[in-house]
Amino acid sequence: MNQSILMGRFVNQFLIVTIVLSAPVLFAGPEPYDPSKEAPSPPPQPWCETPPTLEIRIGAPGWLAGVSGDTGVKGVVTSPDVSFDQLLRHLTHVPIVLSADIRYQRWEIFGDGQYMEVGASATLPGLLFTNANLHLKTGLAEGFVGYRLINCDKANLSLFAGARYSYQGGDLSIFDNGDARLVILRRLLGIRKKLAFSDSTDWVDPVIGARGKVKIWKAISLYAEGDVGGFDANSGSAFELHRQGRTIVRESVDSSDWSYQVQGGLELQVSRWFWAQAGWRYLKYDYNQSGFTNKTELNGPLIQGGVNF
Repeated sequence: MNQSILMGRFVNQFLIVTIVLSAPVLFAGPEPYDPSKEAPSPPPQPWCETPPTLEIRIGAPGWLAGVSGDTGVKGVVTSPDVSFDQLLRHLTHVPIVLSADIRYQRWEIFGDGQYMEVGASATLPGLLFTNANLHLKTGLAEGFVGYRLINCDKANLSLFAGARYSYQGGDLSIFDNGDARLVILRRLLGIRKKLAFSDSTDWVDPVIGARGKVKIWKAISLYAEGDVGGFDANSGSAFELHRQGRTIVRESVDSSDWSYQVQGGLELQVSRWFWAQAGWRYLKYDYNQSGFTNKTELNGPLIQGGVNF
């Protein structure tokens, strides 16, 4: 009996102690929310991430530039027309091409060059009404200094200025069709016994322009570039030979010196070190000076590959 009473008292005391100790927990309620204890979310990535400080790109462009328009040497103007899809049949030498591009922060130095020789048949309307064989040599080398107005990894836009060196050479062979006026032509051109002559000229044009690139999906970007040059910096006097009745006369014409260029297309960053471009390039000359005429258009697809560091 006494044991039962002792056991009951022990159980009662145990329950009272348990209730007393649990009261703060039962009446405290849930723990207040403390946002500082949560892990901070990462900051949003900026749209304009600055690219690396230094970038060097070297490429080998393949420009299938068809040639059309008017070209002339010593006042004799011909009109070759070799489209880009016919170019491989008319090339007499493998084109020499190269491009380089260096950027440090927002400043850029870049340029490219190309030398090409094509052979084609030409006509001489208004002069001798006969045919001729034309071997046309064209070359250009251009270099620019640019500054990026927009300098982001996903997009960039630059203004640039520089110079374009141009070379023009021509070999013209006129078929002897028995016309007596060829004697007068030989005397005007200083040719005594043969109906062929050649000459060349070169000049440098100041150039200004803009270029840019925008990433459209992962490693694929759109690029575009345009410039204008010349500004009549090398203009002076010009002349052409024309037929008047039965004689050939030398006629003064307006001189000019302008050039215009646009290009654009897609660029693919193949890997960390290699890139490729596919697009279109158009270069227009309007040059007429001292018996040389170069009012030609170089127009055709551009495929380029290179490395970047």
